[in-house]
Amino acid sequence: MIEYIVLLIAGFAGGFGLGLLIKGRVAAGKIKGAEEEAARIVANAEREAETKRKEAVLEVKDKLYQARADFEKENREKRQELQNQERRLAQKEENLEKKVDLVEKRESDVVKRERELTGREKAAVEKEERFEKGLREQRQMLEKIANMTAEEAKKQLMVTMEDEAKFEAAKSIKRIEDEAKEEADKKSKNIISLAIQRYASDYVAEATVSVVNLPNDEMKGRIIGREGRNIRALEAATGIDLIIDDTPEAVILSCYDPLRREIARLTIERLMQDGRIHPARIEEIADKVRKELDIAMKDEGEKAAFDLGIHNIHPEIIKLIGRLKYRTSYGQNVLMHSREVAYFAGIMAAECGVDQKLARRAGLLHDLGKAIDHEVEGTHPQIGGDLAKKYGESAKVINAILTHHGDGEPTSVEAVLVAAADALSAGRPGVRRETLESYLKRLEQLESTANSFKGVEKSYAIQAGREIRIIVKPEDLSDAHSAQLSRDIAKKIEQELSYPGQIKVTVVRESRYVEYAK
Repeated sequence: MIEYIVLLIAGFAGGFGLGLLIKGRVAAGKIKGAEEEAARIVANAEREAETKRKEAVLEVKDKLYQARADFEKENREKRQELQNQERRLAQKEENLEKKVDLVEKRESDVVKRERELTGREKAAVEKEERFEKGLREQRQMLEKIANMTAEEAKKQLMVTMEDEAKFEAAKSIKRIEDEAKEEADKKSKNIISLAIQRYASDYVAEATVSVVNLPNDEMKGRIIGREGRNIRALEAATGIDLIIDDTPEAVILSCYDPLRREIARLTIERLMQDGRIHPARIEEIADKVRKELDIAMKDEGEKAAFDLGIHNIHPEIIKLIGRLKYRTSYGQNVLMHSREVAYFAGIMAAECGVDQKLARRAGLLHDLGKAIDHEVEGTHPQIGGDLAKKYGESAKVINAILTHHGDGEPTSVEAVLVAAADALSAGRPGVRRETLESYLKRLEQLESTANSFKGVEKSYAIQAGREIRIIVKPEDLSDAHSAQLSRDIAKKIEQELSYPGQIKVTVVRESRYVEYAK
């Protein structure tokens, strides 16, 4: 029994020792695994730290490179600005030298005039001496005549002197007027040449077509669409003619209205970027582009007014000024032309000593009517004058707009300067594209159209084709028939001829009755 108990105790002790041994080995394995996991985590952390360190170094290098590039760009801009300032200073110095030469010339003219006045004073003294001598001689003659009283002799002398004085005064007035005209001609030429020298800008006449580049020739088929539905929708939405020919990777937009061409060009480019080309999408994109251009035109009007230093312009006039960017006259951009006229008028106003701001304002607005002359009846000066009056412009600005083509009498010096500046801007070589042959052909067509009617004796196209005057035979046509003839000719001109703006048709019927008294 005791042996059995001892064996049992020994068995329990052995099992307990074996369990402790097994648990020790398991714990050692776990410790070893934990150490390996810790080593792996440390290694990963070291790798991540090294990666982040490299990324930080690269980021610092990028920022350093960017800062260096920004610094170099800023330096280039400053150098460019300094160069521009140097050019402007050189130009100002040149203008000052010209003004100094002009002042010296004027001073020499003043000295010359003073000398002339001194000579005139001497001549006047000599004349006075001759008058006194003649007066003494006449008194002696009167004293010898017994039948003439002293009062009658005095009256005769006064009449004689008065006639001679009037004659001399008339001669002096004529001479002074001639000198004044000659001096005015010289001064006006000098002012105009100075204005041209101070404002010299490059200009290229605009065409009536635009070319849109395509990524590939397959895009032509997508623009045409099934059975031509896309091209018809595009032409209907924008009002242009879309020409698709053998030109590789390009289509041509044809239209006399630059605004429509621009809307069509932007619409096609947006459609190509979007990839969805169908009639509904075309109309949507065209409407969106049209709204964006309205905002862009307003910005152009504000920029033009700001560049010219013109303030307090009605917002509606600002929009109309911006619309002039997409209006041409004989290939000349009207907004560019209006800015040039404003600059020219301002420079000439400064030289003449009149209101520069008023001249620039009237110059910028002088062709305002061309923004809507295709929507409203009337000539563009009349339309522009009505718009200026509607939106609160001054009477002088309105008069300058109405008379810049010689259709009325200017009431201020600024109005005359605007008309001169308009002629300068339009007459510069290369600005207007119409050739002499096409110009003469258009005038001949205008006159031949009028001559084709019965009762017309002669017709004359005047004012560069803006007006035609028709002389009719009074024995063939009455006044009522003449009025009807003017309407018929105007309708035929509208149907058969292509011309910018508006043409005034004037029918003249004159009756002359001559009789001789014998």
